[in-house]
Amino acid sequence: MTEFCRTERDGRVLTVTIDRQEVLNALHPPANEELGRVFDEFAADPELWVAIITGAGDRAFSAGNDLKYTARSDGRLPIAERGFAGLTSRFDNPKPVIAAVNGVAMGGGFEIALACDLIIASEKAVFALPEPRVGLAALAGGMHRLPRMIPLKHAMGMLLTGRRVSAEEGYRLGFVNEVVPDGEALAGARRWADQILACAPLSVRASKQSAYQGLGKASLEEACNTSYDQVVAMVKSEDFVEGPRAFAEKRDPVWKGR
Repeated sequence: MTEFCRTERDGRVLTVTIDRQEVLNALHPPANEELGRVFDEFAADPELWVAIITGAGDRAFSAGNDLKYTARSDGRLPIAERGFAGLTSRFDNPKPVIAAVNGVAMGGGFEIALACDLIIASEKAVFALPEPRVGLAALAGGMHRLPRMIPLKHAMGMLLTGRRVSAEEGYRLGFVNEVVPDGEALAGARRWADQILACAPLSVRASKQSAYQGLGKASLEEACNTSYDQVVAMVKSEDFVEGPRAFAEKRDPVWKGR
């Protein structure tokens, strides 16, 4: 049972809904710990291949850190091992995670979305890293992820001012994959999830791991010549044989994830 979020399994997809509507789905340490356990279970479950995270209601994906809760503790709060929503400090999950941003994604809420592999945003979604306006900084990865996703000057414009960016501008800048009509963020994310599920899951994981870890290499040559364990697993899998066989036999492949 969960207290601060809802989970739903639908085939190979896990949908996680942050459910603290009274504070615009802002997160405090108990919620972060709970979500960390949820995503631990997702990562370990061989039957689940894709996750979607969204916010309850139609106003907010997540307003980030619950500042009122923080203020009551003089800012001295435990830091969740896996970060905001169990995602911002999770670097070892090869399965894709999609953010369905249905409203405000501010501060840690934006950092949760940035920690996902895809961002599908409602046309009414708003993104910002406003931490400097309250004497803080985007310490849950925002300061590092955003400059790696969009041109540096645009990233610095957001980081140094805390300004708000619309879904459409986020798409133009490059951190939003698709803008959908209001109320359709979750449906849009599920459509992307279904496209991922049409691919071999081990191929997807090999691609994700190689792309992210390769960015940390000093050169393209080093990135290409590095061994990635998800690539090794893909090459050794039954799906590695099934894909070409299904193509030759002119049929849809049947992926097993092994």
